[in-house]
Amino acid sequence: MRKRLTRSLNERMLAGVCGGIAEYFGWDPTAVRIGYILISIISAAFPGILVYVILWIVMPEDEFPWRQH
Repeated sequence: MRKRLTRSLNERMLAGVCGGIAEYFGWDPTAVRIGYILISIISAAFPGILVYVILWIVMPEDEFPWRQH
């Protein structure tokens, strides 16, 4: 089965975007969230917020949250 980049239902804080990225790459969700916040602050916040909203719209939700990634 091929891995898909989806929004996480298990590791969700807001929309599951950072949790989904962490699940896809096998990273710690907290580290992805902290990295996202740091990159957003460095880039004057607006581009980071815009990218997050776009990913929220484009990334599908995980259809099978119980399966192992």
